[in-house]
Amino acid sequence: MAGYIIRRLMQAVVVLIIVSFIAFSILYVLPGDAALIMLGLEATPEQINALRQELGLNQPMLVQYGQWFFKILQGDFGKSIVYRDSVADLIGKRLPVTFHLGLVALIISIIISIPAGILSAVRRGSILDSVITISANIGMAIPIFWLGILGIYFFSLKLGWLPVYGYTSPFDNFWLSTKQMIMPAICLAVVPMATLTRQTRSSMLEVIRQDYIRTARSKGLKERTVLIRHALKNAIIPIVTLLGLQIRNLVGGSVLVETIFTIPGMGRLMVSGVFDKDFPVVQGGIMVIALVVVLANLIVDLSYGYFDPRIRNE
Repeated sequence: MAGYIIRRLMQAVVVLIIVSFIAFSILYVLPGDAALIMLGLEATPEQINALRQELGLNQPMLVQYGQWFFKILQGDFGKSIVYRDSVADLIGKRLPVTFHLGLVALIISIIISIPAGILSAVRRGSILDSVITISANIGMAIPIFWLGILGIYFFSLKLGWLPVYGYTSPFDNFWLSTKQMIMPAICLAVVPMATLTRQTRSSMLEVIRQDYIRTARSKGLKERTVLIRHALKNAIIPIVTLLGLQIRNLVGGSVLVETIFTIPGMGRLMVSGVFDKDFPVVQGGIMVIALVVVLANLIVDLSYGYFDPRIRNE
């Protein structure tokens, strides 16, 4: 198991190094002078030279990358061009908001999708199976931005049940925070929920036809025990794989949801950084999102060894 973990950790480090180089190369991919792009056409030569000096753009690219990466390892993402504040501080304020939104959406998708997929597989061909399957297909096809606008129109403007936009920390006002989180979390959970439901149904259908499931039932075990301990345990690896991918989608998908509902999270910070040409913010955001994705994939890979001992013994 130790060798398995070490291999996965080394792969994660390599991926982060590659992503860091790509993120740093943003300054060189865009045509023109990066300092002029950040400041705009009205900037004076003195301002451009000062910014080039501040960002170290006068040095060779590899030297700049080495210095930038070393600072990243120390938690220094540079200073925002627009906010004139530390990028690490900006991300530190926005990241908990995104994690809160993503965690609530992930919990909703897991609680609903896995039981729904199991029920659909067990009741295959029934009306319930048809309803769940059709709902999952619709959920995969619904655009997030359209669902968010529709929710605002009905539940906020027409019925007045939920706030139109905004975010409040649950530590400041739990009830208001819950009301503000309902629509964004559901919008963010719809696609992962539909995908996980379909995958759970497919995996369970493949497993419940096996001989050992029939043997477990013939021994008189309760149906719940057969489904949870025997069927779901052996069908869990494809579900866990997809769940890891959905964690990545939750972080990336929050850009749309946070913009629609005016939530001050990483998504809105990245969008504003792109439009304002605030490259340090964009680079820092890319690195944080990459770190979350790599950690999620690492956890998924390590969970394989837990669920299937054959994997960790390879």
